[in-house]
Amino acid sequence: MTLRALWIISHEKGENAAVRFSRRFSTVEHRAKRLAGPCYLAVPEDNVILQHLLTELGLADSDKPYVALRDDCLYRPGAPAMELHVDGPEKGALWPVLAILHGPLVLACLPLADAPPEPRPPLVSLLSVSQGLTLLAGLQTFLLGSGSKPDGEGLASRLAMLPSVLLQICPLGTPLDVPPLGPPATPAGPAPGGTQKQPAWKTGVHRGRPVVNVALLETVRSMQYGNRSRQDLWDVYGTVTCKCEVEGVLPNVTVTLSLPPNGSPLQDLLIHPCVSSLDSSILTASSVDNCDSSAFSGPYKFPFSPPLEPFRLCSYTSQVPVPPILGSYQLKEEENQLRVTANLKLHESVKNNFEYCEAHLPFFNRDQMGVVEVKVSSGQLDVSKEKNLLVWALGQKFPKSREVTLEGKISFSGPAAGPADPLCTELTAYIKMYFKVPDTTLSGCSVDQHSVQVYSSAKPRIVTSRELQSNDYFIWNSTGSAPVSSGQMMV
Repeated sequence: MTLRALWIISHEKGENAAVRFSRRFSTVEHRAKRLAGPCYLAVPEDNVILQHLLTELGLADSDKPYVALRDDCLYRPGAPAMELHVDGPEKGALWPVLAILHGPLVLACLPLADAPPEPRPPLVSLLSVSQGLTLLAGLQTFLLGSGSKPDGEGLASRLAMLPSVLLQICPLGTPLDVPPLGPPATPAGPAPGGTQKQPAWKTGVHRGRPVVNVALLETVRSMQYGNRSRQDLWDVYGTVTCKCEVEGVLPNVTVTLSLPPNGSPLQDLLIHPCVSSLDSSILTASSVDNCDSSAFSGPYKFPFSPPLEPFRLCSYTSQVPVPPILGSYQLKEEENQLRVTANLKLHESVKNNFEYCEAHLPFFNRDQMGVVEVKVSSGQLDVSKEKNLLVWALGQKFPKSREVTLEGKISFSGPAAGPADPLCTELTAYIKMYFKVPDTTLSGCSVDQHSVQVYSSAKPRIVTSRELQSNDYFIWNSTGSAPVSSGQMMV
């Protein structure tokens, strides 16, 4: 694996961002140029990379609530392996740009993909992606140590040492220490820590009570139009995060993900480089194009030797037949009043037990709210006239019918103009849902406590959890026009 470029960026929630360190490797860039041929795109200047990277990570343009390239509901982000679209005479995209965020730093690199640019190879087939993330994780530990916010002098001194450190660990853009290739031998019993070599990507050994924590989080997005001419869209993105406090230099842990008998196979798998081996059937089923009736549907076993810090074991997407909450929304103008009608229905397959569930109905680009005469069949309605916003708090459960309604009239006769928003003009209005459901996933994916295997000298306490939450979950006004996007979502 070789690197074309490396960047260390400091930021404070996107403000005062600056490239603190960058390194380009001309010999690797020469190989990239020969490999890409006419499709070659040179690495831009640091200020261009800084702007595009912060935008992609959502750390820039805080004054702009909507950035099409980043916030489009149909756009599928691919972090930590991203695609940066570079504007200029030579328009194109840098791929795969790897980035990890930790505390005040963004660590990013552009590995050389040893494959022709077209057709683009799947991420799982590029060893450079896993090894590039491993290198960034090692640099993160070197720069920040065990904490997340080192003092300014400490960080400055480590950055000053970085050129000489890279000369030793990454000469000519090729990292020397990466996890060994091939499946590791499974120990019959716990091996003494002193006989194992400490890997370069692991800077210490855990001492204390052993605990393994595995958390599965699924995020669902949706755009519902309530119009037969427009197809509703939704997709599900899942992440499995682990924190393994286990004694030993190279303890072996195996986490198994299971699906229900009728569950759809997991797709677009992106796996942490510490995972030592995978069943080939998992990789062949990880692409949407390869999904058919014979596709692999689990269980998904991930053997690995964990780093000390919390890490994302894997991420995936899943095709589900319906979104969790189906809704309809209609607005009608009546002189200086607006008649509002909304209906929300919880699908029968979803657990009726929320940590929270709210529906936000904004009315931008109008005068300030005056008289609000709106009733709801369940939950509580909070009216914020200054923000021209209705917040419908549905609580922790839908009623027995799993269906709720909102209906009424709103007049806009306030003394001042209300808030403006480019997405909510005329009848282009929406309901945005915010919810979290503990102990459930939309795909049915789960990690059982008894399926987590740990080969260590001490038996650890194993904690598992799973939950479902919303993100960019919109129900558009069916009597108006909704924004049209050029991106794609799974249906």
